[in-house]
Amino acid sequence: MEKYEAFTGIAAPMPLVNIDTDMIIPKQFLKTIKRTGLGVNLFFEMRYDMDGNENPDFVLNQKAWRSAEIIVAGDNFGCGSSREHAPWALKDFGIRCVVSTGFADIFYNNCFKNGILPVTLKEREVASLLDSAQNGENARITVDLESQTITGPQGEIFEFEIDPFKKKCLLEGLDDIGLTMEKAGAIDEFEKNYKSSRPWL
Repeated sequence: MEKYEAFTGIAAPMPLVNIDTDMIIPKQFLKTIKRTGLGVNLFFEMRYDMDGNENPDFVLNQKAWRSAEIIVAGDNFGCGSSREHAPWALKDFGIRCVVSTGFADIFYNNCFKNGILPVTLKEREVASLLDSAQNGENARITVDLESQTITGPQGEIFEFEIDPFKKKCLLEGLDDIGLTMEKAGAIDEFEKNYKSSRPWL
């Protein structure tokens, strides 16, 4: 997993509440165990019509937000079933940060494991960013995990809280495997001692 660095990007406004994981990536796309290739199916039922053509009214299909790296959403984002494919699809599309007033717990934790920063802000702060995001490419937002701030296009700064351990993992690019490999020396030493004290194994 790549280290999470501060960036400035386009934010797509999605003010819907209760955007669940089935809306993010429908069940028919859960057969794969690869983390790549799901971006094309992100928000599939809102993004395409019955014939597979793009819905021109959907935000990510519009020119101003096709390259969005941030989603500013309504409350309770990521609710529903606990499918890790949801953050996989977001990441594969290019989404690096989701801002909301609240997230479903499992989705929230899965984001960190997949290099996505979920930011919880107050309702008025999210409303301000939603308003700014309506301007598309003309209103870029800066996300700085190190300082724990979101900076709007007019220079307004919103601070957010984050668990120190989750912050460390994102900043250092550590997923579960990476965390384990940090202890590789200790693991090797344990195995060596374990085998020498139990030669019959």
